[in-house]
Amino acid sequence: MSLIERSFREKIILVGVARNGAEVEDVEAHLDELALLVGTAGADVVGRVVQRKATPDPATYIGKGKAEELRELSLAVDSDTVVFDDELSPAQHRNLEKILGRTAIDRTAVILDIFAQNAHTLEGKAQVELALLRYRLPRLKGKGTALSQQGAGIGTRGPGETKLEVDRRRLLKRMVKLEVELKEMDKNRRVQRSARTRSRARTVSLVGYTNAGKSTVLNTLTDAGVLVENRLFATLDPRTRRLELPGGEAVLLSDTVGFVRKLPHQLVQAFKSTLEVVRESDLLVHIVDSSAPNPEGQIEAVRAVLDELHADRVPELLGFNKADVTDEAGRLAAKYPGSVALSAVTGEGVEELLTAVGDRLRAAASVVELLVPFDRGDVVAALHREGEVIDEEHTEGGTRIRVRVDQAGAARFPEFHVA
Repeated sequence: MSLIERSFREKIILVGVARNGAEVEDVEAHLDELALLVGTAGADVVGRVVQRKATPDPATYIGKGKAEELRELSLAVDSDTVVFDDELSPAQHRNLEKILGRTAIDRTAVILDIFAQNAHTLEGKAQVELALLRYRLPRLKGKGTALSQQGAGIGTRGPGETKLEVDRRRLLKRMVKLEVELKEMDKNRRVQRSARTRSRARTVSLVGYTNAGKSTVLNTLTDAGVLVENRLFATLDPRTRRLELPGGEAVLLSDTVGFVRKLPHQLVQAFKSTLEVVRESDLLVHIVDSSAPNPEGQIEAVRAVLDELHADRVPELLGFNKADVTDEAGRLAAKYPGSVALSAVTGEGVEELLTAVGDRLRAAASVVELLVPFDRGDVVAALHREGEVIDEEHTEGGTRIRVRVDQAGAARFPEFHVA
């Protein structure tokens, strides 16, 4: 299921609009990123247009006159498709295709198309297909007369039912089926997650802008063997690996899908169950590409998605990656207290990152003291397994033990707590 033709490399014109006082330079930067997305999707950019406009035109987004100019440019460069940096409404999409005489899509469609290419697991494929169908459903009217003709299938349609209605019903039926399948997959994941919760293993999630180097960090820390490519959204399927911290405690480290500016709401909704691991983490390690043109803008974009996922309250540790190629990593680490500059490729700063992770987790934990009878060795073993034992002493009354554990761990075995 693709939104961009791949039997040949499409020629694309990019369109950006500077709205509400936005600087043209910012729009150009967004178009630079859109060009990377288009290239990742397998097409070539042959032109770009930037327009100043206070508010979008409800019919064509850029106005009829500008749309006519865009049509002339498209004819001049022989473009196949025009891609808009902002999401188009179904009506704008339909009207633009009539004026331009060629396909008009938006940034959302490009990102969905890339996700469709890169999803490999059954769950990932189902999530992306569901997002694509949610995007396509309100746009069925824009497909021309082929979707508005009366159907004549015996036993398949009611009297007078149009091809458009049949297609809409087929899409809705498929969406319901995918939602049922994803709920079942989510149920299985919750069983796995509850097993991890019972083990009391602390969880750390790698988050960040796409192509910031999260998968490389995961490979460096855990030898996970995750695919690493210098392109946007190279990996979509989350990976979880066990990681030993310098203090001896073990955590579960998860790599997650990269975020991007204007990440389609359909994708956030479709991947919400997968991304629950982010919301339920004890710590987020936010990997930032220090060599990017605007790393601080990328930080804000990631935090906006985290806010949509209701994960903005999870503690965050910033790791400024690619210190081997830019001095910006060190400058940014100095600007953000408590952050770390590192290079996932050379290993520079990795030990500092691990130490910082351990320190943050310990700072969020409570130190409790318990007096455990000698015949309750299971409790002592559980405390060693689930927390960080600071001190342990055998006394006449039993084993006196001081241990650093999380909030849930501190609430266990209340009968043995020393006041």
